[in-house]
Amino acid sequence: MAFSKTLLVLAAAASALCACSPAMAQDTSKDWTLPRDAHEAAYPPWQNGRNNDASPRGFTFTVPEVDNLPDLHGSPQFARLVIYVGGNYYFAMAQLVERFEKLHPEFKGKLYWETLPPGLLVHQMRAGGRITVGNMTWVAPPDVYLAGAKRVQATIDEGLALPPMVKYATNTLTIMVPRGNPAGVKSLGDLGADGIKLVMPNPEFEGVARQIQASLEKAGGQALVDKVYKTKVEAGTTRLTQIHHRQSPLLLMTGRAEAGVTWKSEAIFQEEIGNPIEDVDIPADQNATGIYAGAVVKGAAHPKAAKMWLDFLKSDAGQQVFHHFGFKSWSEDQTNALP
Repeated sequence: MAFSKTLLVLAAAASALCACSPAMAQDTSKDWTLPRDAHEAAYPPWQNGRNNDASPRGFTFTVPEVDNLPDLHGSPQFARLVIYVGGNYYFAMAQLVERFEKLHPEFKGKLYWETLPPGLLVHQMRAGGRITVGNMTWVAPPDVYLAGAKRVQATIDEGLALPPMVKYATNTLTIMVPRGNPAGVKSLGDLGADGIKLVMPNPEFEGVARQIQASLEKAGGQALVDKVYKTKVEAGTTRLTQIHHRQSPLLLMTGRAEAGVTWKSEAIFQEEIGNPIEDVDIPADQNATGIYAGAVVKGAAHPKAAKMWLDFLKSDAGQQVFHHFGFKSWSEDQTNALP
């Protein structure tokens, strides 16, 4: 029945496209998508096309969960600035790009950015910017790389990026839960309970996992770290992510997890857009601070634009966006924070 209904929707949409006038057929302002029910609404992208500065967009096709590229933004074809940014603030990029383009209108519609996990972006950098998603392969070498300070320094040490490293913001952790907190999670220690299903960032390529493990150790020693990241993984009650900044809230909203540690800014974003998410604060003595940094990529096609972007992130206009989502400005007295 559901399949038949889907076919009818597709047929009706196709009929409508064929029956419209030539002017309407070229209308690029509307997305052609399948209707989204309450469950489908949990699937990204959550910003209704704002994370794409390309214009015109041509024929827009998005089907929740099936044909969906939420971490790839804009058009790489004629980009004058290609940004690889760890996905920890994917939600802020729309506002950052909008403000940057107002200050530098020559870049309007000419930015392309990816918000994959920082470790995966490094793999793409090593591949010369080539990436394959599903049946599509394209090449978009980066001009600037943004991630945690330790990861950025590692790319400089490897010769993928150039000094100096520019630090510009910090963030802290929180426990993200579904609205109403059905599992009754009150602290990091509760995450060790056998009956609570977790979604946690993967230490293999998610830099935030280092901060999370440090916080778990503060709260319950190495035993809690091992319980969350080893015992419960083996038991199937901790699910490790591939793209935590997308998967964590998605799994919580669809009932496949009951708690997960994320950056505080991500919880603020989910609550702001009305998704059924809330968070449980982690006390300062158990929390960890991450430092965000960036560097121009070696061999960048647009090094001047990359430097302009880094300068913008540290400017008042850029910092206002970060502050809106709970980030703090970086300062020299935070050198002891975990990168």
